[in-house]
Parts: sequence; C-alpha cells; structure tokens
Amino acid sequence: EADNPDGSMELLSTPHSIEINNITCDSFRISWAMEDSDLERVTHYFIDLNKKENKNSNKFKHRDVPTKLVAKAVPLPMTVRGHWFLSPRTEYSVAVQTAVKQSDGEYLVSGWSETVEFCTGDYAKEHLAQLQEKAEQIAGRMLRFSVFYRNHHKEYFQHARYGTHCGNMLQPYLKDNSGSHGSPTSGMLHGVFFSCNTEFNTGQPPQDSPYGRWRFQIPAQRLFNPSTNLYFADFYCMYTAYHYAILVLAPKGSLGDRFCRDRLPLLDIACNKFLTCSVEDGELVFRHAQDLILEIIYTEPVDLSLGTLGEISGHQLMSLSTADAKKDPSCKTCNISVGR
Repeated sequence: EADNPDGSMELLSTPHSIEINNITCDSFRISWAMEDSDLERVTHYFIDLNKKENKNSNKFKHRDVPTKLVAKAVPLPMTVRGHWFLSPRTEYSVAVQTAVKQSDGEYLVSGWSETVEFCTGDYAKEHLAQLQEKAEQIAGRMLRFSVFYRNHHKEYFQHARYGTHCGNMLQPYLKDNSGSHGSPTSGMLHGVFFSCNTEFNTGQPPQDSPYGRWRFQIPAQRLFNPSTNLYFADFYCMYTAYHYAILVLAPKGSLGDRFCRDRLPLLDIACNKFLTCSVEDGELVFRHAQDLILEIIYTEPVDLSLGTLGEISGHQLMSLSTADAKKDPSCKTCNISVGR
C-alpha cells in the first residue's frame, strides 16, 4: 500500500472480465467484475474509448480529442450513449478504471482493466426512417417514366450474355460501401443496380452516363409491380449540390425481400415521395422524384431478353460515378444526429 501514503484507503482492485453487449450504431452496454469490498466505495468510473485506427489513417491528426469518460458510479451494466459521437459500423477498443473521489477532490484510482474490442452496429430502422424524412423534404415533384436502365461497358454485357455462369442474365452482386457509413445494405445486400431518372425536357433517360457507353433498358413493369416490395435504403451526397437516394426493389418473398424486411423501412408502392407504381385507367403508371438521383437495387437476376441493349451517344461523366463514394459527413441536408 505504498502508493497510499496516508494509509487511510485501501487500494481498489483492478476491474476485469469486461462484457460489452446491446451494441447499436451509437450505443453499447458495458459491465465488468470488481471485488465486493469495492462496490460500496467506488464513486466514479473512468472509461477509455478509442476508435481503432485503420492502416491508412493520418498518423499526424490531433491526438488531443478527449476519449475518457468520467461517469458517476451506477449499478452495472451501464449504457453508454450520447457521451461520444459513436460512428456506426466502426471498431472501438475500451478499457475501464474505477475511482473513489476523496474529500480533497482528488481521486483514488484502480489499475486499468484489460482492453476489449467491439464494433458498433448499422443504422436501425428508426435511423433510416429519419434519413427517409430528410430525403422526402427535397425529393421534389414526381415525373413519369417507363423504363429502368443500367449503363456499363460492352464487356460487362458480353460476359452476362456469354459467360459460363451467367446464362444471359445480369447477376446480383454485393453492394459496395458507397453512401452512409451505417447503411445495413453495404457489403451485405446482393442486387443489380438500375437508374430510372429522366431528363425533364424529354422524359427520356439522359444520353450521358458515368458507368459506360452501353445501356440495357427494361420496361419498368418487369421489375416494379404490385408483387414487388419497395424499401428505402439510404440518402447521401458526395460533397455535391445534388443528392442520391438508394431504394431496393425486391420481389415479395424473395431472399432479398427477407433481408430487407428486418432492416429497411417499407414504402407504399402507390404512394411515396420517391418511386411509385399505381394503376390509372387500368394501366400501371410509374413516377420518380425529380430532385433526387435514384439508385435502384433489384435483388434478383435480370434476364437480358426482357429488355434491349444499345450504345448511347453521350459522354462518360466519370465525376458522377458513385462507386465506393464517401458520404459528406458535414452536409446538413442528408446527415442525422447518430454517428456518421
């Protein structure tokens, strides 16, 4: 007890056996074991939380960001929420120390516990509903359209047509990490990306594309009809004035539909601010939001024989590509208060 010159206080035991559970995109629950004799005495917890730096991060960035939380001792487990801006889908390490605040205001502290690592979760449905509300505010009026289209390089379509495992089908592939960091679809949902935006003066798809000179067009009703579920997946921008919304079209009961049902807000196909399919005069009529660039993920293979393939006349605007695009975390229009 040499550390304690006045001898008035016994040293505190070092916390151990840390457990982390109930992890969400911006909170977690923590508990640990300590000696029974400490339970009565401990007045405060010190929790040291650090984001695990990836290999590519800037080694010279500020190290003076406070990571230690001082919390009044409460019965464990303790929920940590709102004390930090936790980012979704991010790896953290955490260690704890217990303390007794003494009459002179100084703390008697235990040793630091072992360090435990955990990863925060994706946005939950309620967070995506907040993003959806923000997207609805800028979606604009609805314009009619009649085809979904996908642009790519000639080789991509040749492979789909003649490749050994493709069978004249566009096969679903894993969504990349573009968009919001907390999106539950990134790196998890398989699908084929389509566009549907039209030029307001022609009502036709634009002649330019960032993805390649070849375009596959398919009548809208082949992918979107009353037996399809429509989900809202994301809303983001890439340091630009225009915004993107990601929607998922999943045939009811399909594997993609089951994935989305638990994770994404379901939209009414006939009445929403983004993409609608309604019956008018006995025919299906399709509309898309004018002021958002819509990225549509169709969760099943798409038969090339159901549409047409051709070359477009416009330019390849690479700056509009969203491949692995990082969302602007400072944009007030498309960010919500949980994480980034």
